[in-house]
Amino acid sequence: MTSHTPDPRRRRWIALGIVATAYVLSFFQRFAPAGIAHDLAAAFQTSAASLGILAATYFYVYTVMQVPTGILVDTLGPRRILFLGGLVGGAGSLLFGLAPSLDLALAGRTLIGLGVSVTFIAMLKIIAVWFEENRFATLVGGSMLIGNLGSVLAGAPLSGVAQATGWRGVFIGVGLVSVVLGLACWLLVRDRPEAVGGQPAVRPRVDRTVILSGLMTVLKNRFTWPAALVNLGVAGSFFTFGGLWAMPFLTQAHGLTRAVASNHLSLYFAGFAVGCLVIGGISDRLGRRKPVVIASTHVYGLIWLVWLSGVSLPLPVSYALFGLMGLATASFTLTWACAKEVNPPLLSGMSTSVANMGGFLAGALLQPLVGWVMDIHWQGTMANGVRVYSPEDFRLGLLLVAGAAWFGAACAWRLRETHCRNVWQAGGGAAMAS
Repeated sequence: MTSHTPDPRRRRWIALGIVATAYVLSFFQRFAPAGIAHDLAAAFQTSAASLGILAATYFYVYTVMQVPTGILVDTLGPRRILFLGGLVGGAGSLLFGLAPSLDLALAGRTLIGLGVSVTFIAMLKIIAVWFEENRFATLVGGSMLIGNLGSVLAGAPLSGVAQATGWRGVFIGVGLVSVVLGLACWLLVRDRPEAVGGQPAVRPRVDRTVILSGLMTVLKNRFTWPAALVNLGVAGSFFTFGGLWAMPFLTQAHGLTRAVASNHLSLYFAGFAVGCLVIGGISDRLGRRKPVVIASTHVYGLIWLVWLSGVSLPLPVSYALFGLMGLATASFTLTWACAKEVNPPLLSGMSTSVANMGGFLAGALLQPLVGWVMDIHWQGTMANGVRVYSPEDFRLGLLLVAGAAWFGAACAWRLRETHCRNVWQAGGGAAMAS
């Protein structure tokens, strides 16, 4: 390192800024199918179930990669996998944008999911290693606020661009940006403070026995699982609805125009982005995790009862509920802190990845399942070559999503309160916290 190398405090903000920017693309890719669901259905002539599979392919590979990613960031460090993830995700986005058939589009979504699956866990590792422990939830919330710009862009902006110029060029451009960010991670991100400031970087050692032992420590810890199950229910329902079915639900079941529906979607994501920052900050200031998660998840579940009722709401009310639902959904972001704080600090990557896996598993299963239920009850109505479903079809399908939301709320009562500090005790698991 030369004397021109930034000091560690500056270096950590540079690294976090680059990874948070990459996380914007991860969020965009996650929720983009919702904004262009009609375009995808028309381009590939899909049923609801097939459209669900196309969107959920991202979640399949993302789910599978969570634990391996946690292991990789704890052993090889985040820098290498962020670099490779940028290249793979970029290639997938290019393929998706150019795909002439559903099969190639599925392959593109698979590569996208593989590439971006490493971003979040690597970001958590960087925050855990480079920053103070009592700022973890706040910094995660702030990073997610930035990342959620991607989900907001996947709402009204993507829908508008898709109608004006087509959706394919957007994904080609995003693919090129992904490659550039991967290169930036390689050049500017460092795994730990010891890798800067004139000190030689510690070369990571990969010991399979240690890896398996660490993973089993996390999996055998009974306090890990409530966090994972809250994530499964709340994040899984969010990914399913916000990631695909919100737009068709609003346009077909509630008769809203595409522009108004996409505004709802963007407001949902904007509420979630703000909620990530607000809920994490509230939790850190209160020094409590559990009551914040319980309150937020139950508000989220109650809003789902409104959508299942089928009641017609004035536009300002439906906008307000979508924004509030986004705020309440952000409660699942505390599950990463809950999991991290009941496991050994050195296993922060593995513990957060195990918790994170729940939501993506649920999203992978629920997106096509909702479509399958809707296809069963579909009456054969078509419009411009695209299937049209009744409000009752949507209510039956979304009943699965609401059930997942309430499952997550119920599991919140089983969380271990950590008072925003690591309560792991060697040989005794997580210490009891009052």
